[in-house]
Amino acid sequence: MTDPIIQRVETFQCPRGKLVAERRNRGYTLYHAQSGRPVARLRPTTQDDRVEVLYWSLWKKAWTCGGPLGRATFSIDRALEFIADQDIFWTVT
Repeated sequence: MTDPIIQRVETFQCPRGKLVAERRNRGYTLYHAQSGRPVARLRPTTQDDRVEVLYWSLWKKAWTCGGPLGRATFSIDRALEFIADQDIFWTVT
């Protein structure tokens, strides 16, 4: 079975390096392919072709809203561009 979100993530040309995705619970965890570190979490919304973007909070030790003012939802393509552009997704150590 081919998952369209996983396919889109894995074909995205991220300037920070290749991403891989894994379906987990109610969403998808994105990893940096080279390091294996988690980068972001995508959670599908009830709206067609939109996902909520989450980042790993070192303070909360949990996935949290990725937008500067709270919940951030985008189309899958825009979500991947947002993740590639924002440093907060690339700070996990």
